[in-house]
Amino acid sequence: MAISEHETITQRTATHAPADEISPRIPQVAGGFPTQRLRRLRRSEGLRRMVRETTLDPADFIYPLFVSENITEAAPIGSMPGQSQWPVSAIAGVAERVASLGVGAVLLFGIPAEKDEIGSSAWSEHGAVQQAIRAIKAATPELVVITDVCMCEYTSHGHCGLVRDGEVQNDETLELLAREALSHATAGADIVAPSDMMDGRVAALREALDSQGFSQTPILAYSAKFASAFYGPFREAAESAPQFGDRRAYQMDPANGREALREVELDIAEGADMVMVKPALPYLDVLARVRDRWGLPLAAYNVSGEYAMLKAAAANGWLDERRATLETLTGIKRAGADLIITYHALDAARWLREG
Repeated sequence: MAISEHETITQRTATHAPADEISPRIPQVAGGFPTQRLRRLRRSEGLRRMVRETTLDPADFIYPLFVSENITEAAPIGSMPGQSQWPVSAIAGVAERVASLGVGAVLLFGIPAEKDEIGSSAWSEHGAVQQAIRAIKAATPELVVITDVCMCEYTSHGHCGLVRDGEVQNDETLELLAREALSHATAGADIVAPSDMMDGRVAALREALDSQGFSQTPILAYSAKFASAFYGPFREAAESAPQFGDRRAYQMDPANGREALREVELDIAEGADMVMVKPALPYLDVLARVRDRWGLPLAAYNVSGEYAMLKAAAANGWLDERRATLETLTGIKRAGADLIITYHALDAARWLREG
């Protein structure tokens, strides 16, 4: 019996032939099926591994660390299970553990004993970050130390720059950021990373570093940093929530993709050696567009809210934490990231080592 114009192969075999006589008709597609069978390379883990397009390595990861002058032992961060604030006295030991897992770098955030209107603790020779840099480089000189350059952790108002009449002053803030970056470079930081989103800050840092003998210190710019709802847990960890208003006047509107490319382009023109997209997961499209357009090393920040969501789902038994974490990090890298800043770094490095 011929198959009618509207009758499927499945309908015919199910309706007109006994089960033991079914011999499915293979459609002949020029240059395609059945010659091309993509499942052939999925039949075993060995085959899948051999043809895998995107791979993770612990060296791809950057692990954020919160260093506080106000504590003498680790203080767990409630909204970020598994993460802590660390006293300066403990930071070398943490760095040794990070290095032993093959994680490529740490990113330091400081929590000062005192805050003021201009954030003067940010460039103190004896500040939390400056002390932590020296301790880490003494204990694990091969571990790359990146420092966050911003004012929000250090100002009494919690904004990322100098405030006058309720407004963050862009140009006057540049001098403060340059002083902070210089203090980090002097302490031994390998990379400085401005996250403030002031216009012109990359140029200001490059000029200051070059003029003081740090022309070899790279700048990793938080180029496309969005005013995101996913920063909540970080603000608890860094004690940096703004005391009034919000940061939408200087961080990017989440709706704007083309503007993100302009931000990246300007930072590269001003001397950025590496650029970043933050957050990662809601902005994978931006990440991919930056990757397609520029060849600079590209970082993505898998931020605190993204981490907290996955942790909460895993704690409730809704997700397999290991599989979901590695899938998430693979997706970020597949979208174009060379480097991933992530609170999952230590767990992911252990899982990758286990195979």
